Amino acid sequence: MKYSSIPSAQSVVFHCKSRGIKNVVISPGSRNAPLTIGFTNDPYFSCYSIVDERSAAFFALGMAQHLQKPVIAVCTSGSALLNYYPAVAEAFYSDIPLIVISADRPGYKVDIGDGQTIRQESIFEKHIGYSANLKQDISHATDIVKKYDPSLFPKDYSLENLQSQIENYNDAELNNALKEAINQNSPVHINIPFEEPLYDALENLEIAPFCVPVILENSSEEIDWDYLAQIWNLCEKKMLIIGVNNPDSINVDYLNVLANDDSVIVFTEVTSNVHHKNFLPSIDSVIAPIEKSKNKELLFKELQPELLITMGGLIVSKKIKAFLRKYKPKHHWHINNKKAYDTFFSLSKHIKTDENWFFENLFKQRSEVQSNYFNKWDEVKQKYESRRKTYLSEIPFTDFLAFQTICSGIPKNYQLHLANSSTVRYAQLFDLDPSLKVYCNRGTSGIDGSTSTAIGSSIHSVNPTLLITGDLSFFYDSNGLWNSYKRNDLRIVVINNSGGGIFRILPGMENSQNFETFFETVQDLELQKLCSLFNINHLEAVDKKTLNTALSTFYLPSNSPVLLEVKTPRLLNDKILLTYFDFIS
Repeated sequence: MKYSSIPSAQSVVFHCKSRGIKNVVISPGSRNAPLTIGFTNDPYFSCYSIVDERSAAFFALGMAQHLQKPVIAVCTSGSALLNYYPAVAEAFYSDIPLIVISADRPGYKVDIGDGQTIRQESIFEKHIGYSANLKQDISHATDIVKKYDPSLFPKDYSLENLQSQIENYNDAELNNALKEAINQNSPVHINIPFEEPLYDALENLEIAPFCVPVILENSSEEIDWDYLAQIWNLCEKKMLIIGVNNPDSINVDYLNVLANDDSVIVFTEVTSNVHHKNFLPSIDSVIAPIEKSKNKELLFKELQPELLITMGGLIVSKKIKAFLRKYKPKHHWHINNKKAYDTFFSLSKHIKTDENWFFENLFKQRSEVQSNYFNKWDEVKQKYESRRKTYLSEIPFTDFLAFQTICSGIPKNYQLHLANSSTVRYAQLFDLDPSLKVYCNRGTSGIDGSTSTAIGSSIHSVNPTLLITGDLSFFYDSNGLWNSYKRNDLRIVVINNSGGGIFRILPGMENSQNFETFFETVQDLELQKLCSLFNINHLEAVDKKTLNTALSTFYLPSNSPVLLEVKTPRLLNDKILLTYFDFIS
């Protein structure tokens, strides 16, 4: 087995291995050669080569999101590291343990005009769980280091003692960084300066890093369950909203209790991975008709909860945010071990525990409350579902009808990735099979990286993966296809409405050349050519009949991935969507 001759490179590899971190995504470069040598020559690690660093970071993020374990992304120095930033920000807000390891130039070569050199230390300072800036080894390339930075060598120094101090410091930083990633599900950044030569290798490890075992920590905060139960039992209108949530994370027994409580309504989002026939999965279909009602003030007050409980990650629905920011609950609790966002500007208590422990303890003292809160809003649900069915039978082929057809036809147990913008918002309006596991990068809600994330996530998935994305998001991340790890059972649906269709439904939209160029960004690129470039089978649908025909073969086994391009009318989609809310009202 080969090891880099540079001690700090040996330490990094050793620390990662000792923590059981197996998956490493590497982008090519020279300065990161010591790390590449260490990771790729150890059969313990599964290494993946992704050229584009922005894509590589999202690929690693998708893998970490799926595994719920840390995954490493390794890059060379300079602007390569900056391309990681979108994925780092997503990992920060979505609590995904992405470990960024960047090779750096020595400090004495920064800001002197050396190539591929920027200020890399703590570069993600505002969006990172921990920044470990390792010290440069002086036992490697000692003469070069002494020549360019003699200040690193005090008078009467002992090379052995100085190097030992550096290794001790680096060990401490690595212990801190990896503890943060594992315990807090946070992204961390490890920056390591390397002097040339970079490619020298050894047969045996020459150092003995000190690795502190990582012990998973639980919140030690005292929770007054009597107080919480008292409030719960007094409130006749209790609302739960579940945002982004890992599949199968909430015990179904607790969900059943909530579903059969007349004083509780549960709003779920498509990203919540929570299902029950008594829950309300399309928030906007409940709120939009109220907004259009002559009695909206009365109806909003009837919907206004006394107790609001939120759990999971960020929420997609803008309408629920607008409603609860105006009609505030008396109590708002957020359940999360780590953090609580005051999304509705009404947070009264952050309960630092996981959802199952919360429900287990709360329900020990739960009592029945007389209320018609659930029945009132369940009737609303039944109404909009019936009206939606009628609406779908009357409208022409557009985004709305295409999404309903696609969502209703996804095979059981698929892993479903949704791109942001229009895609995730349309998916909110329709029911999905409970067996599907749904993911979306809602931390920053960007359109960048959706394809790369889905492909990274698919690597370790037992079941096939489907990505539903819009045309702009897909073209934006087309380098996500530039790798050799695409599984044959990968399926991609691209809703091609020739631009950023979501901007047509936003306030201030106007039909003008300026709008089409700078907001909607109309495009006429040919997806088939892109598919040919990356060896992906291409199918096309332009109406309901051709869509159903394409879907009849889309999911069948194949020798390469399959992409279904669904072309919809650019100038009609927004009218059909906005009219839907009028129709169900």
